[in-house]
Amino acid sequence: MKVACIIPSRYGSTRLPGKPLRLIGGEPLIRRVYERVILAKSPDLVMVATDDERILKEVQNFGGRAIITAKTHRTGTDRLAEAAENLIDYDIIINVQGDEPFISPAIIDQLVNVLKNSRDLSMATVATPMKEKEYNDSSAVKVVMNQKQEALYFSRSLIPYPREIKQFPVWKHVGIYAYRRDFLLHYAKMEQTPLEKVESLEQLRALENGYKIGVIITQTESIGIDTEEDLIRANEYWRRSKQ
Repeated sequence: MKVACIIPSRYGSTRLPGKPLRLIGGEPLIRRVYERVILAKSPDLVMVATDDERILKEVQNFGGRAIITAKTHRTGTDRLAEAAENLIDYDIIINVQGDEPFISPAIIDQLVNVLKNSRDLSMATVATPMKEKEYNDSSAVKVVMNQKQEALYFSRSLIPYPREIKQFPVWKHVGIYAYRRDFLLHYAKMEQTPLEKVESLEQLRALENGYKIGVIITQTESIGIDTEEDLIRANEYWRRSKQ
């Protein structure tokens, strides 16, 4: 099975304009993400899918591969699907968000193995233990799973609600996905679903249509970049890691 890892990267972030070109440890965010992804063993191809010439040129300048996609895409999944459309020889598509500069390469390999070993799964994603201070943070997405470690539901609210059992793990969703290519192309053409619209979480579209999402657990904490505060925290983490 051939694997492609695509990094959707949009210039016009609402909360952090020009986010892919903001610096972490003296290098643009998009380069930091790309350099982590190419350390994974599974991908046969790594590339950035962007809507902006500035990002395209930056990736090309450091020797990476990138393509221009439409500016009209509503979501990163739509951008991913456009990029995957021409990858007819690839079976699995990995979506690594362009704001995950510390993503674990091992996680990418684990996601690929989940789809290779579980033919009934259409896609797979990642969860990590959530800190209590994030329980009421709507930007920290929660996921609950069945005993086969398949997603039951994703929410911005606290799930499960600890009515009687107080010491119960809460799982935080990490925004990296593996898709079977054929499913990805179909998924991107589906109509938005009611729960997806309410929660503003597009992965619910798959669950509402009856598709299975496998979930792997990691203890590794990732730092996603959405705000200036995240950027400061990421640079502090980078400095500490190099000491």
